[in-house]
Amino acid sequence: MGTIQTLPGTRDILPEEIGYWQYVEQVATQLLSRAMYYEIRPPIFEQTSLFERGIGEATDVVGKEMYTFTDRGDRSLTLRPEGTAGVVRAYLQNNLYAAGGVQRLWYCGPMFRYERPQAGRQRQFHQIGLELIGTADPRGDVEVIALATDILKTLGLQRLKLDINSVGDRKDRQNYREALVNYFLPYKEELDPDSQDRLERNPLRILDSKAKRTKEINQNAPSILEYLGDESKKHFDQVQQLLTDLGIEYNINPCLVRGLDYYTHTAFEMISDDLGAQATVCGGGRYDGLVEELGGSPTPAVGWAMGMERLIILLKQLQASPHMSPDLYLVSRGEAAEAQGLKLAQKLRAEGLTVELDMSGSAFGKQFKRADRSGAIACLVLGEEEAENKTVQLKWLQSKEQQAMTQAELFNQVGELKEQLDRHKRTTSNSTP
Repeated sequence: MGTIQTLPGTRDILPEEIGYWQYVEQVATQLLSRAMYYEIRPPIFEQTSLFERGIGEATDVVGKEMYTFTDRGDRSLTLRPEGTAGVVRAYLQNNLYAAGGVQRLWYCGPMFRYERPQAGRQRQFHQIGLELIGTADPRGDVEVIALATDILKTLGLQRLKLDINSVGDRKDRQNYREALVNYFLPYKEELDPDSQDRLERNPLRILDSKAKRTKEINQNAPSILEYLGDESKKHFDQVQQLLTDLGIEYNINPCLVRGLDYYTHTAFEMISDDLGAQATVCGGGRYDGLVEELGGSPTPAVGWAMGMERLIILLKQLQASPHMSPDLYLVSRGEAAEAQGLKLAQKLRAEGLTVELDMSGSAFGKQFKRADRSGAIACLVLGEEEAENKTVQLKWLQSKEQQAMTQAELFNQVGELKEQLDRHKRTTSNSTP
């Protein structure tokens, strides 16, 4: 019997790559916390009706891509295909609105869609997202766009482009929908099969088509900007002005409609030229109708989600994986020395030092080679003699200088040791080209 493998569209995130993931999460946590966004962690699976009502039954996500199953209680459950619907459900169920004002929430975790796997697109994929619930102010649209821009720039990503559009309110969207259907009907037989299917269910999604002939037909399709009412135009004009005030460059893309039914007014995407076909690294917009659709009072909201896998692809092009290396590498040999070494390592970790304990039991020569490869600054050495005398050897791996001290002295001087280690780190980072 062969070994069990991962399922198609899923992959292991291995230790050699995890540094990228932790870096993205740390940057997002820091920047979103500064803007007073609070993390929320909804369940990974929900009632299927949440997504049918929230995302829309006519969407590809609900119609083709959800992982839905019946549990032992005969309930229809779905692995979440996106994060917003679950956050809004949590907002309503837990009465987060009772505090008044706006709720600034963000999340991070896996999502699930049954799609054809390719680079940057997995069936289990990961997103960082935020939701600003409770304000219709155009400043809310621009705040979330600015935060996404800050995160991507802090990560070091370049060659990014911001596309924006307005999909108006429900009335604007309905008028535009009728105009699109009237435009596309004469071309129905020339559209790709997916677009033919969308013509009745969700004609705005035809504008997203990647099929060559459909893209050609789309070039002369009516623009939603021609169907915006006065309030929608005013909102969109204010968003553009505020972006300009912040120095955030943007491009108006009338074909940008986003794929989910709950969007209103501002829609936006951040695109990288370094990603090939899967170019979007962040997408979002305003969804003023979703809270009401899920049973709450009419409540405006805006948010976005970033695809982690695509961010990691870009980071790999820019830099080596952030490498975790210890301050100290502890080598020991002999039963008593190994027992004392474990105790020393734990006590030093409690003092805030990063310590790797060699557990191989091999000869000192091999352990020292592993110490050099670990990237540690210094090495602690415990042999049978040191164990008997309760001493330890401190060896600086770069200079090869070595000093003996009692284990008690090591802990009495731990503050000074930290300063020495910090100086070494600063010197190393300053000399790195």
